[in-house]
Amino acid sequence: MENKGLKDLYENITKVITGNETAIKMMITCMISGGHVLVEDVPGTGKTTMAKALSKSIDADIKRIQFTPDLLPGDIVGINIFDKNKGEFRFVKGPVFTDILLADEINRAAPRTQSGLLECMEEKQVSVDGISYELSPVFFVIATQNPIESQGTFPLPEAQSDRFMMKIPLGDPKRETLIEIMKRNSADEPISHIAPVLQIKDIENARVESLKVFVKDCIIEYIADIIMATGRISEERPVSPRAGIHLLKCARSYAYFEGRKFVIPDDVKAVATYVLCHRVSSSYSSSKEVKKKLEDLLETVKAPTEDFEK
Repeated sequence: MENKGLKDLYENITKVITGNETAIKMMITCMISGGHVLVEDVPGTGKTTMAKALSKSIDADIKRIQFTPDLLPGDIVGINIFDKNKGEFRFVKGPVFTDILLADEINRAAPRTQSGLLECMEEKQVSVDGISYELSPVFFVIATQNPIESQGTFPLPEAQSDRFMMKIPLGDPKRETLIEIMKRNSADEPISHIAPVLQIKDIENARVESLKVFVKDCIIEYIADIIMATGRISEERPVSPRAGIHLLKCARSYAYFEGRKFVIPDDVKAVATYVLCHRVSSSYSSSKEVKKKLEDLLETVKAPTEDFEK
């Protein structure tokens, strides 16, 4: 299955980001699945740079919101203002009216403000004073957040967190990676030199083509087994059916990214921890610890061994 454009997108981002190649693949997978992605780690690890590199690699309308404690919902979705000349109210669109939205440090805003994105992310529309306004059909949110133990952060409400198809915790770079990062940024920022390699219509086409990837029933049953197994590491119960739907979509998109016409168990395993880590209700200290628990859990769920191509 031809997907050269996505490979070009991946290569373009790796010109800026090194050491987080898996995270880049996950962001692209999430985008072509029609979901939204949340990137988490401590300040200075490249969350915003990665998001910017992806957005700059696509010739699309892009806007950014820097979330702060004094941000209001109207600053995100827009407000009605009174036009004295016409004697009527008119709607001034907020930054969500775009193709790609970079929501930087989303958990530095109060939960009420964070909730301003709920309807946008789920239904791709904004409702203000009883009137609904449609968003871009390819509306894609790339949000970054600092760990909850960081100073000045607010917990992301469960309803808001569940709107993200994937959560990607970045890891600490290895010594060799750190050296490469410093070399790349010693003169100027490499992100200033990258140019778009895809059009917005290419993303729309990729979403349509990814839906043609074949998924055998045994793969769906395997995903159901994983969802049910999450109850072993959750304090309450297994994750929601929505998580299973998102896992299926991402496995299909990942197979498409890898150039296959059908999904295999390894596709499910590749995306599972990123789809599930923010949905597991637990007392574990960090997203990285939850991710490790999920990786261990995946080893206990029996994967099918059939012919997955037909």
